[in-house]
Amino acid sequence: MKKEIVVSGIRPTGLLHLGNYFGAMRNFVRMQEEYECYFFVADWHSLTTHPDTKELVSNVHRVLAENIACGLDPEKAAFYVQSDVHEIAELYLYLNMLSYKGELEKTTTFKDKVRQQPENVNAGLLTYPVLQAADILIQRALYVPVGKDQEQHLEMTRNFADRFNKRYSEVFPLPKAFNFSGELIKIMSLDGAGKMSKSENQMVTIYLADEDELLRKKIMKAKTDSGPTEPNSTKPDYIQNLFTIMKQVSDDDVLQKFEDDYNNCVIRYGDMKKQLAEDMVRFIKPIREKAADIQNDKAYLSKIIKQGADKARTGAVETIKLVRSAVGVNYV
Repeated sequence: MKKEIVVSGIRPTGLLHLGNYFGAMRNFVRMQEEYECYFFVADWHSLTTHPDTKELVSNVHRVLAENIACGLDPEKAAFYVQSDVHEIAELYLYLNMLSYKGELEKTTTFKDKVRQQPENVNAGLLTYPVLQAADILIQRALYVPVGKDQEQHLEMTRNFADRFNKRYSEVFPLPKAFNFSGELIKIMSLDGAGKMSKSENQMVTIYLADEDELLRKKIMKAKTDSGPTEPNSTKPDYIQNLFTIMKQVSDDDVLQKFEDDYNNCVIRYGDMKKQLAEDMVRFIKPIREKAADIQNDKAYLSKIIKQGADKARTGAVETIKLVRSAVGVNYV
């Protein structure tokens, strides 16, 4: 029985962090066992905000290495670079004919980027959702794992697919957001000011590439308070975040000890952070070291990139044949 198709991409800008791991990558590792998965590095997307490409190759290699180190298996999932699948660009062109300036200008991400980089409001930034739609539809994916900030783009993908199907013929399924079983884990920054970020304040984000001493330093500086004054008090968000992180990397009995201390108003945050720091070092170190080994193995990375591109292009070529036939641009 043919497996349902899942597509997801990650931009090679900034370092992968703990929030990426628990919010997405750990789920991708599970998904590759049950679905036909296409995971790509979105190098074209990165050019909309990072036109300087001096470090692009090393950034792409790092993303590939870190994802594999976290458990993605190139033998089970297609793991490729966006620009290696040229058919995406052709589908992007056709979909641009079905997208409208007004709707693109209203997207939240476009308005945010205009504020952030007013000197570089390029056409690629405006049509970012169209390229994202092409990434998904080129594989005729049924599911897309998305966070809250990408739900609007997925809805636009559905709109573009529906317009194409109605104007020409039924080529594309309307992709849905992938709903993971259980609650999604949200990891906040260590200062409690928002979610961890690939590019914002680096001292409040735990990166998968952080060295041991830096991990300890970051966690020891995490925001805390003077502790609860009443038994079984509700934890502030920034305190709950420390417990959420501890639940992911520490033993159950360790977590329970600090839960009990908090509920009994005897918690010592310094002790908790020291324990969390050591558990975090134990968790991150093997990922960091494996990723470094992979990143240094250029022959292996080249093999993975080519293998992923070949698999991704198989479905992409078939989709473009259907698209050209539907649009009527076959002349021989």
